[in-house]
Amino acid sequence: SINAEYGGLPSTMQPSSSTTVASETPLELFVPGRVCLFGEHSDWAGGFRRFNSDIVKGYTIVCGTNQGIYARVTKSDRLVLHTVTEKGKKADFECAMNGPALLQVAQEGGFWSYACGVAYKILTDYRVGGLEITNFLTDLPVGKGLSSSAAFCVLVARAFSQVYNLKMTTRGEMEYAYQGEITTPSRCGRMDQACAYGHRPVLLTYDGELVEVTELRVTAPIHLVVVDLCASKSTTKILQGLQAAYPYAQNDVHSAVMDLLGKSNEQIVSEACDALAQGSASRLGSLMLEAQKRFDTAGMLACPSELTAPVLHEALEHPAFAPHILGCKGVGSGGDGTAQFLCKSKEDQQEFMRICARDFPKMGALPLTVQGGREVRKAIIPIAGYNSDCFPASKTVKPELFPVVDHDGVAKPALLINVEQALAAGLEQVYVVLQEVSARIQAARRYSSVEDLPSCRRLFHERISNENYHKLDAAARQYLSLIHI
Repeated sequence: SINAEYGGLPSTMQPSSSTTVASETPLELFVPGRVCLFGEHSDWAGGFRRFNSDIVKGYTIVCGTNQGIYARVTKSDRLVLHTVTEKGKKADFECAMNGPALLQVAQEGGFWSYACGVAYKILTDYRVGGLEITNFLTDLPVGKGLSSSAAFCVLVARAFSQVYNLKMTTRGEMEYAYQGEITTPSRCGRMDQACAYGHRPVLLTYDGELVEVTELRVTAPIHLVVVDLCASKSTTKILQGLQAAYPYAQNDVHSAVMDLLGKSNEQIVSEACDALAQGSASRLGSLMLEAQKRFDTAGMLACPSELTAPVLHEALEHPAFAPHILGCKGVGSGGDGTAQFLCKSKEDQQEFMRICARDFPKMGALPLTVQGGREVRKAIIPIAGYNSDCFPASKTVKPELFPVVDHDGVAKPALLINVEQALAAGLEQVYVVLQEVSARIQAARRYSSVEDLPSCRRLFHERISNENYHKLDAAARQYLSLIHI
C-alpha cells in the first residue's frame, strides 16, 4: 500500500522531501493496462512444458487498454518516485541506487517495490544512475485485473532505457519488467507485460521459459467493454484447482483442464487471429461465447466453488445487453471478477455503457476500442544523393544500380531489390526520388557522368534486344518479363 508505514527502513529508503535532480527537460511516458482477449491461464500452463514436453504450448491474445499510467522522468542520483493516491494525496519515496537497498525494498512488497525490483534488475546488467519519476496521472483502475502493476514496471524499464539510451527493444522492456516484478512478492503471469506494445494486439506463445511475441494485424475496429463485476473471488483457489492438473494429469478432470488450456485453446486462439485479420467482429463474438462455454464445462469442475460464478453469468446473460453485443466471456483468472463484451458498433458500445450503469450501478465499465491499422500502400525510395563514398566506382555506375546477389541467387541492381521487396510486402505503388538533371550535370565533373532518370528508364522500361533475349534461359526470360513495366 502507498500509505504503508516506513518506520524501520534504512535512511536510504525513507520517503523523500527533497533530492538533487539533474536539470533537464523531463521525458513524458505513457503505458496502458492490458486485457486478455483469449487464452487466459495458458501462459502458466505452457510454462509446464519445462517438465512435460507433451503439454501443448500456451497462446494468448493481449491488447492494451485506453487507460494507463502517465509519468514524467528525469535523471537523478537516486531512485525517486512521486505519485498521487486514489484519495488525491501526494506520496513520495526515494532509495539509493545500489543493489542491496533496491532488493530489500523490492522483496518487502508494497507499491514502491515494483519500481525498485525493475531498477535492481537493470542495475545488475547496466551502468546507470537513478531516475526521478513523477506519476502525475493514472486513469487505469488498480486491482481490477488490468495489470496496473505490470504497466508500472514497464514504465520504469522504458524510462531507464530512454533516459540512459540503453536501446532496449519492446521485448527487452517486457523482460526487465517481468524480472523486476517477480523480484517482489507479486507472482504475475508472463502475459501481463505485453502492455509494453501499447494498443496493438499481440499474440504471445509460451513454450516453457520461452515467450514469443507476434504483432497481429487488425483490419477493422473492435468495440469492447470491460466490466468489473465488483464481486468477491479467490484467485488463489482458482489457480490451485487448475494447476493441480499439471504437469501430469491424474484423473479425468485434470485431463479436461489440460485439453481446455491446450489443444482447445490453441484452436480458438488461431481462429481468433484469423478473425482479427479479416475484420470479422461477428466471428470474434462467436469465439468468445465458445471459449466461455468450454471454460464452464471443463474449468468449473476443477474449482466449482469459485468458477460457478453466479455474478459473472448474470451479467453475461443479461437480456438488455443482447441486442448490442456479438459475444462475451469472463477474463482474468475467471470467476466473479471481470467480464468483457464485444459490441456491434461504437453506438452499441455507448448504449451498453448506459445500460450497465442503469442495471448494474455497482459495477464499473470501461470502453476499449481496438483500432484497425492503416494499411501502407506506397513506398518512397530516395536515390538523389551523390554517394561520394562509392567514388570512383560511382563515376561509371550509380551505387543504387550496383549488382547485388539476391536471396534467389540472381544478381540484381540494388534499387530493383528494394522495389521487389516493397511489392512483395503488399505495397501498390513505389516512388523513386531522383536528382534534377541540371544539378547532376553540374556535379558530374566531380562524381559521376551517369544521370538518374535515363538510368531508371533503362532499368524499368527499356527491353533488351532480341539477340540478347534469346541468349537467356527460360527462368531468366520469365524473371525479365516481371520487371518490365
